[in-house]
Amino acid sequence: MFGNSHGMLQSYCSTRHSLSSCVIAEDDGDMERDYAYTIGRAIEDLQSPEWVGEECARRTLSRLAPRKLSTMKAPVIFANEVATGLFGHLVGAIAGGSVYRKSTFLLDSLGKQILPEWLTIEEHPHLLKGLASTPFDSEGVRTERRDIIKDGVLTQWLLTNYSARKLGMKSTGHAGGIHNWRINGRGLSFAKMLKEMGTGLVVTELMGAGCQWRHRRLLTRRIRLLGRKRRNSISCQ
Repeated sequence: MFGNSHGMLQSYCSTRHSLSSCVIAEDDGDMERDYAYTIGRAIEDLQSPEWVGEECARRTLSRLAPRKLSTMKAPVIFANEVATGLFGHLVGAIAGGSVYRKSTFLLDSLGKQILPEWLTIEEHPHLLKGLASTPFDSEGVRTERRDIIKDGVLTQWLLTNYSARKLGMKSTGHAGGIHNWRINGRGLSFAKMLKEMGTGLVVTELMGAGCQWRHRRLLTRRIRLLGRKRRNSISCQ
């Protein structure tokens, strides 16, 4: 339920179900841990417990027996779990707070191409069974379908009432976060991308200090490359 001094008093109901597993695997004294989960608005939309267990075991076992890599220049594929976090940094970089404080490298990028032309990001806040579906944001502003990125061009800042006033604009209904981003791709399966990449790296985990939005650098304390722990930093360009 949400109410404010402008006479708004509204509420809506929602459900959320999840199932998760986390295990530890050991091989010759080397211990690794990983997890798997399934989540949905309706319980019948969840993956089976068997799938969760098998996926958890596969991911955990894949961490064992790391091998050193020779020095090379190589293409990189970020696993979907990691890619989600990278798009989270995009959210921070185009948030109204970062814009009015001038603390983002995308400060002058509204209406300009910042991503490949084939990439479009749509927001669908009223998507049936969407995990982030909501009729209004945490300030009571009505949500609506938007193009955030259109053919690689940044079309929207993510604005709350406060950040919108600071920028002389209107709220986009993003107090409390984003709402069901739908990110298109080139229609390639993971297996197809691996084949197209050839020799390269699949990054399955990033743990670190976050992203310097002013300087376009993603700082990481640890990068797991096919099971190998290393310290490094990655350019966000």
